[in-house]
Amino acid sequence: MKTIQTIPISHIDLADETFSVNFMPDLRRLRSSVEEIGLIQPVLLRKKQDGYQIICGFRRISIIKEMGASDILSMVLDEEEKDDLRLFFISLNENLTTRGFNTIEKAIALDKLIHMFQIDSATAIKRYLPLFDLEVDEKILKTYLSLAQMEKEIKLYVLNEEVSRTNIRRISALSSKDRMALLSLISPLKLGENRLREILTFLEEITKRDRLTIREILKRPEIQAVLSHQELTPPQRADRMKKALMSLRYPQMHNMETKFEKKRKELNLPPNVSLQHQPFFEGKGLKMEFQFETVKDYQLIISSLSNLTEKKEFKEILKST
Repeated sequence: MKTIQTIPISHIDLADETFSVNFMPDLRRLRSSVEEIGLIQPVLLRKKQDGYQIICGFRRISIIKEMGASDILSMVLDEEEKDDLRLFFISLNENLTTRGFNTIEKAIALDKLIHMFQIDSATAIKRYLPLFDLEVDEKILKTYLSLAQMEKEIKLYVLNEEVSRTNIRRISALSSKDRMALLSLISPLKLGENRLREILTFLEEITKRDRLTIREILKRPEIQAVLSHQELTPPQRADRMKKALMSLRYPQMHNMETKFEKKRKELNLPPNVSLQHQPFFEGKGLKMEFQFETVKDYQLIISSLSNLTEKKEFKEILKST
């Protein structure tokens, strides 16, 4: 049975988060609403032997307490209400109607359903994944359950950077220590989804081939050199990090690239002329491109290129490709 009462906040167990799925909630709109017009809807509590347990209203109670109030209007359930799963379902539905859930909160909710409220996987997939606008798929459930077990710092990164489920699964395959090491690498780079996938792929391949941990890879001077360049923009550092990891993943190709770049610079080509090898040095031949705006520009480029056949560096590049 429910009764409406004014309950002292000091009598409410604020540490009991059995029915909470909050993760980094944005309280600005709710705080503004409470400050302007007060509490519109009572919170939902359950009477316990030594106080009250929160069912719905964690955010409202937090704001009211922050504002200095000593009590809060509450709808109170009798202590005899024993169906915790039903109460959790009520809490989920109230949040869905008022604000919805972010990615991490969905993970926390599903994890509690499985591990705290002992819902079997089949029921969670069929009944609860649609509740969170998720596809009815066992792979999706496993992805969110793995996310729920990750470190808070990783969850923040996933939330803020809107990391895809595919990349969440790849991150979840790492040890806790390697995830935290990975975070120190990717956080300063502000990676997009595709670039994050590339970075993770390189790291996976290097760890498997060389039997290294990500922590050990991060200690490599090539990686530390990129991370130490504070003057670079995040996109610039991301590009350099990709090249550094590529050099570790494909050392032979990196050596070929270094030699090619050295010879190319020695040619002293005009700035509007580019010379490129075949992708990944697969196949013979070179590709040259140039831009010009006037006949004079064109003549200068052609004149410069006509002298290439006399340069040993050019012949060496041709021979090596």
